[in-house]
Amino acid sequence: MAQNTDPVFTKVPNVSWGTADGNGGSAGPLKTANTAMDGTGTVLTVFTAGANGSYVKKLVVKHAGTNIATVLRVFINNGSTNATVANNILIEEFSLAASTANAAAALAKIEIPLNLPLPAGYKINVVVGTTVSAGLLVTGVGGDY
Repeated sequence: MAQNTDPVFTKVPNVSWGTADGNGGSAGPLKTANTAMDGTGTVLTVFTAGANGSYVKKLVVKHAGTNIATVLRVFINNGSTNATVANNILIEEFSLAASTANAAAALAKIEIPLNLPLPAGYKINVVVGTTVSAGLLVTGVGGDY
């Protein structure tokens, strides 16, 4: 089979984010710790590939207020239940410094480059290693083929 020699571009943007504290928990940012290193347990889906697959450029992470230091773990899920270990793979870990909300200064934005194609229906799931007070807002940025 010959390799594609033409560039591949996405058709439409795909920008999405998690809206509940993992697996349909309470509305709001990701707060609850998940120490499982295999993608099982409480996860927050922040990107789902479209019907023809998608390209995920990056994740954008913002503290929602004052939080202790934690780690953000990023998993690819094959579109099936994340409760089955074989459906998940850890692809990135990012240490997040503690944050303090301040009425006079912005909290830092963290961008995690992913730059990877995903087959149709695959997901990007994230977890935090320790429970945080205000939570994290995580946005997936990419496009659908």
